[in-house]
Amino acid sequence: MIKFKEHPKYDTVISWGKLLSITGSAQIIIQTLGFASGILIIRLLTVQEYAFYTLANTMLGMMAVLADGGIVPGVMAQGGKVWENRQKMGAVLATGLDLRRKFAIASLLVSVPILFYLLLHNGASWVMALLIAAALIPAFYATLSDSLLEIIPKLNQTIVPLQRNQIEVGVARLFLSGLTMFIFPWAFVAVLTAGIPRTWGNIGLRKIVYTMADKDQKPNEEVKKEILSLVKRILPTSIYYCFSGQITIWLVSIFGNTHSLAQLGALSKVSVMLSIFNVIIATLIIPHFAKLMLNRYLLFNRFLQIMGLLIVLISLIIFIVYLFPTPILWLLGDAYKGLQFELLLSIISSCIGLLGGVVFNLYTSRGWAMSPTVSILINLFSIVFFARLLDLSNLKGVLLFNIALGVVSLLQTVLFCTYNIFLIKNNDIT
Repeated sequence: MIKFKEHPKYDTVISWGKLLSITGSAQIIIQTLGFASGILIIRLLTVQEYAFYTLANTMLGMMAVLADGGIVPGVMAQGGKVWENRQKMGAVLATGLDLRRKFAIASLLVSVPILFYLLLHNGASWVMALLIAAALIPAFYATLSDSLLEIIPKLNQTIVPLQRNQIEVGVARLFLSGLTMFIFPWAFVAVLTAGIPRTWGNIGLRKIVYTMADKDQKPNEEVKKEILSLVKRILPTSIYYCFSGQITIWLVSIFGNTHSLAQLGALSKVSVMLSIFNVIIATLIIPHFAKLMLNRYLLFNRFLQIMGLLIVLISLIIFIVYLFPTPILWLLGDAYKGLQFELLLSIISSCIGLLGGVVFNLYTSRGWAMSPTVSILINLFSIVFFARLLDLSNLKGVLLFNIALGVVSLLQTVLFCTYNIFLIKNNDIT
C-alpha cells in the first residue's frame, strides 16, 4: 500500500477517481430524473399527442444546432487557452453569447415554419401548432446560453456546483410533469414542463459561471474572428446534419403515421440513459483533451484510451438490452410492447451516434474542422445508397437506415481525428 502511494501516478489516479465518482453518481441522479419525467410523459400522453411532442423535441434539437453553428466548440477551443485568466475568459464567453443571439434569429426563421408544416401534416390543428411553437420558447432561450455557460465550470473542473444545478432542474421538471400531465395531457404542456425548469436553472448557472469569468467584459473582435473562422468550417456541416441527423424522424413523419412516429420517439427515450456517459465525457474528458499540449503521441494515446473505454461500455449496454428487452419496453407502456427488435436497433443506433459525437467533440475542442464539402458529399451518397437498399416504409427499415448512416459518419470522424493528430510534427510540442 505504501509503495502504491509513492507511485508517481497515485495522485492522478485518486484525483480522477474522485471526479468520476462525483460526476458519475450525480449523472445517474440527473439522468434518472430525466428518464422518469420522460416515462411519465410517454405513459400519460396519447399516441397522437406524443407524436407531436416528438416532433417538437426534434425541432428543438435542430434549432439548437442552427443557433450554435460551431460557436460552442469555438468557445471551448478559445477558452482552453485562457481559462485561468478571469478577464480573458469573460471576454471569450461574452463573444460567444453575442454570436449565439444573432444566430438564434436565423434559427427561428428556418425552424418554426418546418415545425408548423410537420405538425399540420400529422394532424395537429392550427391552435395546437401555435401552442407547441410558443411552448418551445423557454427551452430554446435556455439552450441558447446554458451550453456556453457550462464550458467555464468544465474547464475549471468546478463540477459539484454545476451538477447541483442540473439536479435541481431535473427535480423541478419531474415535479412539474407530475403536477400538470395528469390534468393537462397535451404535448405543449409537456414541452413547457421541460423548458421552464431549464430557464430557472439557467439563472443559477450564471451565478456559478461569473465567479470564474468577468461578467463585465465585452465581446472581443479578435476572439470573434477566431470563433467565426471555426464556425465557417463547421456551419455548413451543422446545417446539413440538422436535416440528415434527424432523417429518421423526417421519414416517419412524412411517409409514415403518428403511431410509428410515437413508437420511434418512445424508443429513443430509452437511449436517454446513454447521456450519463455523454455528459461525463463532455464534463471531464473533452475539457482535458482541449487543454493537452500539442504532442502527437500524447493526443493519440488519449484518443485510443477514450475510444477503447467507450467501446467496452456500449458493448455492455447493447448486450443488456439484448437480454432484457421486455422489462425495458414495459416501462414505456402497453402501446409500445412487441418492439423488442426495434428497441435493440434503436440502442445500437444511439450507441454509434454516441461514439461519433464524442469523436466530433474531441477534434473540434482542438479547433479542427472537417471540410464540409467532403463530409456532405459522402453522407449524401450514403443516404441515396442506403435508401435504395433498405425498405423505409416500416420502422425496422428506418432504424437500419439510421445505423448505416451512423457507421459512415463514425468512420469519417475517426479517420479525420487521427489524421489531424498525425499531422502534428514532433517539434510542435509546446
